[in-house]
Amino acid sequence: MSFRTLAIQAAKLNASARGNWPAACPVPWLVFVTDPRVGDPVAIVPRLPPGSAVIMRHYDDRFRSDLALRLRDATQKRDIRFLVAADHDLAVSCAADGVHLPEGLLPRALCPELVDWRRAGGLVTAAVHSHRALVMAGRFGMDAALVSPVFPTASHPGAATLGLFRFRALVQRSRVPVLALGGISASTLPRLYGSGAWGVAAVSALA
Repeated sequence: MSFRTLAIQAAKLNASARGNWPAACPVPWLVFVTDPRVGDPVAIVPRLPPGSAVIMRHYDDRFRSDLALRLRDATQKRDIRFLVAADHDLAVSCAADGVHLPEGLLPRALCPELVDWRRAGGLVTAAVHSHRALVMAGRFGMDAALVSPVFPTASHPGAATLGLFRFRALVQRSRVPVLALGGISASTLPRLYGSGAWGVAAVSALA
């Protein structure tokens, strides 16, 4: 029930933010971010609603290319966007819909390959943890920014978080659609209503 509730809440959050962006904005409003600690991500795909997305991390998985192909096949069957983190070549080889850049790789957004990728309609999103990085994401023409951590997370206990007030301030100044990441659950997501966030991204809450 919590999984379905989260999807409904995310759709409601997105509906309230759509007036701030072009009607044709291609950014998904619900994103599952894979993590080796939460099991096989392919098994999660059938539970995701159409119009959502999967970002494959699994950076150190020696079978990463095979996983990308499996996820590409599973997401295509469900009208779900598929993005590969930090690897444009792999994204091209598996016909992914997009590339996701960790914050440290943001300058790569200006490389010719990714510029051409965006011109051809491919998505490019970025992970952002500060106002400076969010400004950079806007300047580099990212399609969206995953801003984190908004709330405390089980994966990083005790780590500093943005909190709701700082998150809202970042969203209001952003030149790109923002998705909230970090501590997202069916109990915390409603606190984002009215923030202007385009949607949410999650790991364990969707796994």
